[in-house]
Amino acid sequence: MKSNTLTPVEQGNTLDPESNALNPAGPDEKTWGSFAVFNIWANDVQSLFGYSLVASLFISYGVGGWTAFAGLITAGLFVMWMVNLSGAPGEKYGIPYPVLARASLGTEGAKLPALLRSTVAIFWYGVQVYFASTALALLIRAVTGASGGETYLGLTGIDWMAFLIVWALHIVIFWRGMKWVETFLNIAGPFVYLVMLSLVVVLWQRSDGQLLSAAASIFTNPDATWTSELKGFVGIVGTMVAYFAAVMINFSDFSRYAKDKKAMTMGNLTGLPLNMILFSALALLTTAGAAVVYGERIIDPTKIIERADSVVMSVIAAITFFAATVGINLVANFIPAVNGIANLSPEKISFRKAGIITSAFALVIGGFWTSFISNFGIGGFVNTLGATLAPLFGILIVDYYVHRKQQLDLADLYNMQGGRYHYTDGWNRAAVKAFGIAAIFSVATVWVPWFEFLSGYNWVIGAVLGGVIYNALGKRHVKV
Repeated sequence: MKSNTLTPVEQGNTLDPESNALNPAGPDEKTWGSFAVFNIWANDVQSLFGYSLVASLFISYGVGGWTAFAGLITAGLFVMWMVNLSGAPGEKYGIPYPVLARASLGTEGAKLPALLRSTVAIFWYGVQVYFASTALALLIRAVTGASGGETYLGLTGIDWMAFLIVWALHIVIFWRGMKWVETFLNIAGPFVYLVMLSLVVVLWQRSDGQLLSAAASIFTNPDATWTSELKGFVGIVGTMVAYFAAVMINFSDFSRYAKDKKAMTMGNLTGLPLNMILFSALALLTTAGAAVVYGERIIDPTKIIERADSVVMSVIAAITFFAATVGINLVANFIPAVNGIANLSPEKISFRKAGIITSAFALVIGGFWTSFISNFGIGGFVNTLGATLAPLFGILIVDYYVHRKQQLDLADLYNMQGGRYHYTDGWNRAAVKAFGIAAIFSVATVWVPWFEFLSGYNWVIGAVLGGVIYNALGKRHVKV
């Protein structure tokens, strides 16, 4: 039975950013409606990498455009289902992912997945701060005509100025608390769509009205067979699921701020499939327009802008890329990093302190990205950490829905010295064993060439494997 001694409202903190970042969200914080949840996904999709990924799917898999669209929509529906499952306890109890993980892995064991997730998030947070700064640098050069002069650590004076401004802007946003994060996401999401539509209009004009006919040609593949289309469809679904994998596991970090379950589910329903359709259509039209105007299919939007040689388009692109990159950075990287760091010492590390620690790492990672880190070959390291997250999702879902029947004791989740989630010295050994066995397989798909054919599906397989093993090992240890 769920304890009645403590409720999210009674335990909830206020909007004070100095409060414990892991406290249950109080009534003053649970203000996110379906539009705010919609914009979580709008910002998660709208990035330079997301654009290039979606645009490339119409080309690289050798399938017709309708097959590609079907794969994208199917992936959106699947991810929506997954985040509704993982986000439900966050919405119900107002708790972030590191606290939710205590139910399955133990009060101490939960620090392991939170640390893994925050390590991945911190790294990409620093990288995305750098990429957002390139958009600002593009804007400065377009307006002033300055080149930036000599380089230091691979960056010119303008590059460094832009980088530090963007880095400081992130601090300003989080320093004001989650209300400011919500406000930025609500502005950035629709704005990026508006500017992308403007870019399509410009390409339409330059293509002399041939944009739609070019887009229609991408929807046909004369050499396609039923087998090749099916294979491409499955590949696209697997690729997009892997793209959203990190957010799926820690969606409670966002759903905890939802007004109610309806706001979360409706936001996910409109946010995932609809954003996938809109963004994919715009990516297709932009790619088609570039094919007409420049004679080749360009999947990198920055290359399209470079070809345009237009100050107006450079300014439009810079603002768009900046808003999109900062948006996804707050959603996919900053919040998970802050919550993961705070979970290492909940009584000492506040929201602001965790944000400062994250920002300090971002300053180093982003500052050295061009000159050193990007050439160091640490992709395997980051991908390995990401692969280990998959089994944790399966364990979380089985524990909450199968073993605990969606009932948690909120007081015991915050009892670090005892209680039903303390298990053996704070570790649920059954969950740790299930995690270890499934993680070995997930990591093998990154490093073992024989498993390379599973690279697009390793997250789903790892999650299922983790859940199945945990269900076999852990049920007898659960105290509901």
